[in-house]
Amino acid sequence: MIDKIKELIAEAEAFTAQSKEEIESFRIKYLGKKGLLNEYFAEFKNVANDQKKEFGQVINALKKAAEDKVNALKEELESKEVVKGTSGDLSRPGDPIQIGARHPISIVKNQMIDIFSNIGFNVSEGPEIEDDWHNFTALNLPEYHPARDMQDTFFIQTNPDILLRTHTSSVQVRYMENNQPPIRTISPGRVYRNEAISARSHCFFHQVEGLYIDKDVSFADLKQTLQYFTTQMFGKSKIRLRPSYFPFTEPSAEIDVYWGLATETDYRITKGTGWLEIGGCGMVDPNVLENCKIDSKTYSGFAFGMGIDRIAMLLHQIGDIRLLSENDVRFLEQFKSSI
Repeated sequence: MIDKIKELIAEAEAFTAQSKEEIESFRIKYLGKKGLLNEYFAEFKNVANDQKKEFGQVINALKKAAEDKVNALKEELESKEVVKGTSGDLSRPGDPIQIGARHPISIVKNQMIDIFSNIGFNVSEGPEIEDDWHNFTALNLPEYHPARDMQDTFFIQTNPDILLRTHTSSVQVRYMENNQPPIRTISPGRVYRNEAISARSHCFFHQVEGLYIDKDVSFADLKQTLQYFTTQMFGKSKIRLRPSYFPFTEPSAEIDVYWGLATETDYRITKGTGWLEIGGCGMVDPNVLENCKIDSKTYSGFAFGMGIDRIAMLLHQIGDIRLLSENDVRFLEQFKSSI
């Protein structure tokens, strides 16, 4: 009987199948309730004591050989089916590709860049870790100037001359140092302020600042540039410029756009006035030009700055600025259809 079982082991190891039905028949023959293994296990009690050890070993070997063969054949058959069902079927539709979504900050930034590019502005970029000269001193903010308190700054503890830039005006300083007028550039980028984080403010946000320097540049040129931008960006052409103060421009003004009072939301975001502040602007202070080795008697210019985050919140009705930096997929997926 032991020899017969050894023959069955060899037979099981040599078995091949081309279908699930053949594999199932093989399994039932060897491993089923009425299969060969159960018959031999039932016969175990009738085997002589001196043969029981060897008899048990060959039965276990037969069981292992049958189980291994069934598993191997199933895996082989499944792999063939996968190949046939995907790569082998050229008429099968392709797998759907997940559509990515641009971040709302990127959407608005690109729109602003396109608008200003249409009227001749190029894009300039600079480092987010700045030195005191480019971020403050060159912009008519010498050491201990009280206006520095307007921008709560992150300084590097080991070197108080190094800081995280508080505005992208530092990029404009670098651009003026390396380029001669006429200059017409915008500087989009991330800036940092040591402010409490809330629904309306964050310790970092994004700006687009513009600079135009040439001969005989006037405040009227500034207004027309801003008028063009607001019309293209918001579809609203009515703006106003309110007197203000910035150390690097003189005269200086706040930019308001007439948003209207058509809805309850309009009343809320404009505090019932219909006017909405979107940034600051002014004529470049002669001291700034001189600090950048530009002759202030020959050239004049204007500068402006706007917050990308705030404009994104307005255009897309986002009620909390923190949503722009939390990377919540549910929030970002809303912008899949945006450019």
